[in-house]
Amino acid sequence: MTLIVAAVFLIPPLSSSAAGKEIQIPYSSRKDIPRDYKWNLNDIYPTKKAWESDIKKAECLAVRFKKKFQGSLDKSPVHMKKALEAYTELSRIEEKAYVYINLELSTDESDHHIQALANRADIMSAKVSEHTAWFSPEVGKIQESTMKKYLNHPDLKIYKNFLADIAHSKSHILSKEKEELLAKVSPLSGTAQNVYSMLSKDIKFPSIMDERGKEVQLNRVNFSTYMESPDRTVRKAAYEAYYATLAKFQDSFASVMSAQVKSHNISADVRNYKSAIEAALNPDHIPVKVYEELLTSVHKGLPQLHRYMEIKKKMLKVNELHMYDISTPINERNSSYIPYEEARKMVIEGLKPLGLEYGSILKKAFNDNWVDVYSTEAKRTGAFQWGAYDSHPFVLLNYQGTKNDVSTLAHELGHAVHAYYSKQAQTYINSGNPTFTAEVASTLNENLLWESEYKKAKTKEEKIFLLNQRLEDFRTTLFRQAQFAEFEKNIHELDAEGKSINAETLKKIYGDINNKYYGSAIARDEQIPMEWARIPHLYDYDFYVYQYATSFAASQALAQQIQDEGKPAVKRLKEKFLKAGGSSDPISILKNTGIDMSTSKPIDEAMQVFKETLDELEKLLSKE
Repeated sequence: MTLIVAAVFLIPPLSSSAAGKEIQIPYSSRKDIPRDYKWNLNDIYPTKKAWESDIKKAECLAVRFKKKFQGSLDKSPVHMKKALEAYTELSRIEEKAYVYINLELSTDESDHHIQALANRADIMSAKVSEHTAWFSPEVGKIQESTMKKYLNHPDLKIYKNFLADIAHSKSHILSKEKEELLAKVSPLSGTAQNVYSMLSKDIKFPSIMDERGKEVQLNRVNFSTYMESPDRTVRKAAYEAYYATLAKFQDSFASVMSAQVKSHNISADVRNYKSAIEAALNPDHIPVKVYEELLTSVHKGLPQLHRYMEIKKKMLKVNELHMYDISTPINERNSSYIPYEEARKMVIEGLKPLGLEYGSILKKAFNDNWVDVYSTEAKRTGAFQWGAYDSHPFVLLNYQGTKNDVSTLAHELGHAVHAYYSKQAQTYINSGNPTFTAEVASTLNENLLWESEYKKAKTKEEKIFLLNQRLEDFRTTLFRQAQFAEFEKNIHELDAEGKSINAETLKKIYGDINNKYYGSAIARDEQIPMEWARIPHLYDYDFYVYQYATSFAASQALAQQIQDEGKPAVKRLKEKFLKAGGSSDPISILKNTGIDMSTSKPIDEAMQVFKETLDELEKLLSKE
């Protein structure tokens, strides 16, 4: 069991990025960026010396924890409480030190000194895991009668959910010796992710000509932007150049993917799970049927996605619709650069339905340097929210002034405020927000921001633009993440059957799924089967992306509640959801808001909203 409970919450990978103009990056180097646009990590540690002190302290506490408590957890409730308090103290220090240095690394991944310090944190974390690996097995072996007393003892009330989770996974906890062995080799589990990250960073892409006839260097950051260029020649050039470059490294990417999949399947087998999906979902009490019903419901909705592609084809006035066409807006409104200060105002205004208190936390985030805004060459791509229990949340952006960047800001602040509420309301051990619920908070913000913009729209053109944006949100978050989830499921099953995972196999599987999702309106591009090589989350985590889709559906339902009920729904959202943290399992937390994700109903209802949005778009188009 890992001690670090603070999760990195990222924007869904490779969603469209509303552009069409020349990319504007205000600052060429990090030192040129004003302090107001950079987070302040001194809020966690004032000096590296203080950080190093906690690194050493965590290692010492881990040794002391094992020496003092191993073999005695069934002694008494009082003794168990002391053990859990020591475990919590150790975990908080480890988490704080680990988060701090990795946040710093994310702003400059080329800094060799910070790389070395991050490696030091990895070593510390591995040592802590090694000296605490016995803990869960020993808790799991406590006699049922004794555990029952512990779960009902008033002194252990705040640890009840934590202990119940271990009891829930009891049959999958190994012996002390095996857990210690796995802890020793745990640093290897991140190898595939690290290799993928380095490989992706080191690949150099060719130059293309942009909309102004200027030669520009294609890279991981600007590729998605050029996919929304209004100039089809630019889109095609970027698309073909990017995937042709990836194809040169297809065997390397496939080897990394194969290693990642094998590690998941081996771990699941060792821990006596039926599948890698079950191993990934079980710790959060998520039934495998939730994953399966998501795919089933999405498959039922594919005719509507095909319909959307047909509409897009007509609106773009192309004889053939290619994958490099589908991210471009159907009109060019709002494609101009949006200053960050304006984006802040848009987010605060759009999230007003969540109340004054929520708004005050947003302002605190902006005023107290929670957000690292602008991209620089060595900064980690994408966006995320992260933080320790003993720090405020931190949000990383790569802001380029696009409409999608405004949505990304709202998304990551959804994570940040959720974390802020959870840490305020819950003890450390219950403060972590599982991804399954965390992504609901973030996509809810995107939904409310869209609703705010649509209500303000006065012209037909504005409404068409915004309706297309909403349809794109559905496509990239519900359909696209389900598509990734289906691919992930298929390749894990392929490996479990003893079949080879190689580049040609991966391309065949991915290409077939892509054809199924997008239908006959899309031309069969030879490049798209390589897209699996640029989906970071397939290398970072196991069975993570499906949660974007389920959360998107849940957030649609919550937004509807807020629209229908107003303040009562907001109060319920705050008290029953945003403050819940990890005090219960994700399915139960959402049920407390009136949303049952153990059924297909939320997905089916989201599909209906997608259909109604399509209907509205077609109605407006028919008036032209």
